[in-house]
Amino acid sequence: MIIESFQNEKIKHITKLLTDNRFRKKSGVFVVEGQQENERAQKYHFEAVEFYICENIFKGSNPKEKIHLVSDKVYEKIAYRGSSEGIIGVYKTKEAHLSSFKPKENSTVIIVEGVEKPGNLGAILRSCEAFGIDALIVADGKTDFYNPNVIRSSVGCLFGMEVFQAENSEVFEFLQKNSFNIYTTIMDETSKDMFVRDFTKRSAVLFGTEHSGLSDFWYGKGQNTLIPMTGSIDSLNLSNAVAITCYEALRQKKS
Repeated sequence: MIIESFQNEKIKHITKLLTDNRFRKKSGVFVVEGQQENERAQKYHFEAVEFYICENIFKGSNPKEKIHLVSDKVYEKIAYRGSSEGIIGVYKTKEAHLSSFKPKENSTVIIVEGVEKPGNLGAILRSCEAFGIDALIVADGKTDFYNPNVIRSSVGCLFGMEVFQAENSEVFEFLQKNSFNIYTTIMDETSKDMFVRDFTKRSAVLFGTEHSGLSDFWYGKGQNTLIPMTGSIDSLNLSNAVAITCYEALRQKKS
C-alpha cells in the first residue's frame, strides 16, 4: 500500500524527526536522505529502523528493513533537500564517549568549539574524512552530528568518522592525558605559521566560531597557529580553514 496522505501518522512522525531537534534526540533515531548517504550508513553498520521509498524516483535495490512506499507528493513533503533519489532511511543514533577514542602515535584530531551552523559542521566532516583526520571533536557544541543538514552537507561522511561531543574541560583533559600537541588558532604575538608546526606527531588543532574565535578557556593552553595569508582579509570561513589544515596534516605525513 502506498502512503498518499500527509495526515498519515508515519508521515507526521518522520516530518517531526526532520523539524524538531528535541524530538529527534529524545527518539534516539535520525533521518538519512539519498542513495549514497544510506549506503554509507549501512556500510558503517548504523542500525536501520525503516525506509520511505518513492518507486517513481528510486532506482536502487530495496533495503531488507521495513519499507513504506509513498507517493510523489508525500515524498516531496518529507524530502529535505532540493534534489533527491527517492529514498529516506531512519536509523538509530550511536553515542560514543571521548574516552573510547584510542589515538595512534601520529593521530591528528580537529576540534571545533561552539559550532552553530549544521552546514559548516557537515562541510568540516567532509574535509576531515577526505584528508584522513582521525577524529572530529565538537567542544561545547550548539548543534549535533545527526541534524539532517549535517548529514546532507557531509554527503554521509559522518558515518565513517570517529566523532565526539564533550565539554571544553573534558576535551582538554583528554588531550593532556594522551600527550597531544595542542595547536590553538588564536592570533597574537606568539603565533606561528601552520607550516612550521609538526603534524607528524600526535596533534590536535582547535578552531572557534567565525564570529568570536576560540573562547577564553583555551588561552594559554596551546601553541598559537595560523594559516599564512597574503590578502587584505585576516580570516577565512571556518570550514575552509579546517580543510586547509587537514590537507597540511596529510601532506606532512606523506612527505
